[in-house]
Amino acid sequence: MGFFMSNALIIVDVQNDFMPGGALPVAKGDQVIPMINRLLQLSFDVKIATKDWHPPDHGSFAESYEKKTGEIVELSGIPQILWPKHCIQHSHGAEFAPGWDTAKIECVFYKGTDKNVDSYSAFFDNGHLKSTGLSDYLRKKNIEEIYIAGLATDYCVKYSVLDALQLGFKTFVIAEACRSVNLQPDDEAKAVEEMRKAGAHIITLQELT
Repeated sequence: MGFFMSNALIIVDVQNDFMPGGALPVAKGDQVIPMINRLLQLSFDVKIATKDWHPPDHGSFAESYEKKTGEIVELSGIPQILWPKHCIQHSHGAEFAPGWDTAKIECVFYKGTDKNVDSYSAFFDNGHLKSTGLSDYLRKKNIEEIYIAGLATDYCVKYSVLDALQLGFKTFVIAEACRSVNLQPDDEAKAVEEMRKAGAHIITLQELT
């Protein structure tokens, strides 16, 4: 598969807390790292990463409510799934996981920084009130196509893809370079189907290399 338009690779939230043994482990999340290193060897025009970057009292944390992970509350008028404390700003858990070539990343975008609203998407908070600046950055670089990999398929990858499509970017998901949280066993399959129906191209690493 060749590149025909100006393109960007976006690596979503490959951070310590999402690795096995982390505060919010994504099953087999570490398996994306070798594939991400292969992607970073390719000739994308722009290579970007995102970080979940929460204040310690973020409103998505279950312990703030004495509730359990997976329970739902309302946060700033939006239904909010509760998670364990994770990716606290400047913590070890928020650092990029070891083993992938972060030196090839030219810019990092931070999300979930406002304690009053979560931000799954790389582009906007969950209320679509504030932008992370990523869309403006891509426009300035004249990017038309984006390729997304990382964690997790059923949350931050999915919402990043849906926003990218709404913004008019031709969007590809390298599905095998993503892993899912799967609060419900079929969440990954549902997320992939939702992205496909919205217009995303679900591709394999082999199609790119």
